[in-house]
Amino acid sequence: MHSTPASKLKTISHGLRVLGVDPALAGATGYGVIEFVGATPTLIRFGSFKLPARATLAVRLYEIHSLITQLVVEFTPDAVAVESVFTALNIKTALKLAEVRGVVLLAAAQASVPAHSYSPREVKCSVAGYGAASKQQMQQMVTSALRLKEIPEPADAADALAVALCHAHLARAHQRMEVAMAAAPNTNALPARIRSVQMRSRNQVRAPHVFQP
Repeated sequence: MHSTPASKLKTISHGLRVLGVDPALAGATGYGVIEFVGATPTLIRFGSFKLPARATLAVRLYEIHSLITQLVVEFTPDAVAVESVFTALNIKTALKLAEVRGVVLLAAAQASVPAHSYSPREVKCSVAGYGAASKQQMQQMVTSALRLKEIPEPADAADALAVALCHAHLARAHQRMEVAMAAAPNTNALPARIRSVQMRSRNQVRAPHVFQP
């Protein structure tokens, strides 16, 4: 699967639809679909999927792959955003969780949908503006961003929505930067405000990481 440049993404005016996934090994795998039209994010669908505790790893991988495949077919997202493995996990758990993430990435690749990965800290910084935000704070920020009347439950679904919002924010910022640079290819000719944003973006706004199996 090849990287999709920002210029090939749907334009801001035409919308950007993202499927966010919060993969889990023993608990529930959360998912959420959002769409940006203009500057306004809209909630399309959210939920979680949990198998019985007795289910084997093979069954979990199969069912999660099937779930993501169905969601991609139903909602045709422009991108799939996945939370990366939490580094504080012990190595055995981290490896198994990586396998769960692998089937999510596989489902995206099979549908030719770009898949992007974000660390928990990146998601928190993007959505809450604070890398150490609590789960409750993240739920509140997701609720506010999507203009929901109630906090999305369960928490796994809210986490998935946060991952989707994180990708959308970064993708849109990167796209706006490319448009500005294309309009004024000579950096010295850019207005001071644009040059300042461009310099900061080298450290703060990166092109979304696209997995290439």
